[in-house]
Amino acid sequence: MPSAAAPPIIPTNVDQPDEVDYSSPDGDDFEALSRDRVPVRSMTDADLDALIAIDRRATGQDRSAYYARKQREALRESGVRVSLVAEQDGRPVGFIMARVDYGEFGHTGPEAVMDTIGVDPGYRGRGVGQALMSQLIANLAILRVDHIRTELDWNDVGLIGYLGEAGFAPAQRVVLRRDLTA
Repeated sequence: MPSAAAPPIIPTNVDQPDEVDYSSPDGDDFEALSRDRVPVRSMTDADLDALIAIDRRATGQDRSAYYARKQREALRESGVRVSLVAEQDGRPVGFIMARVDYGEFGHTGPEAVMDTIGVDPGYRGRGVGQALMSQLIANLAILRVDHIRTELDWNDVGLIGYLGEAGFAPAQRVVLRRDLTA
């Protein structure tokens, strides 16, 4: 006689006590269902003002031209749209801008490039960044993308820590730059 399957874990401290929790108990927020806790959707043209406002609150700078250009690239010049927006309280509170490249500098494997990630300072620590990254990874896996690449300021230890927790590690590339103004 076959044995019965173990009953699902029913959490006691949830808003909807009738809902059964089938998520992984390992606590890995980037791989578990963090995107289910924060709604994430595809980016649209209508999101530009919200992206600029989030970035302005986070950095104290007006980078409108940068975001207009990056959004145009992500939505119109990329073969595959993968940029995302997270919403809470009926409005955008975070975003991730990325694109899929199928070859650069002699590399032919499919690669995603993450250009920008931003979370409204008032929503940090609520799983918004994890939800965005989790959904991006899920979408890229369906597209059979091999890896994600990004660049960041060496001194941005907060972002380095966040990306490290998300599974990013230093790449086997060295980026060289020459200052032409000196």
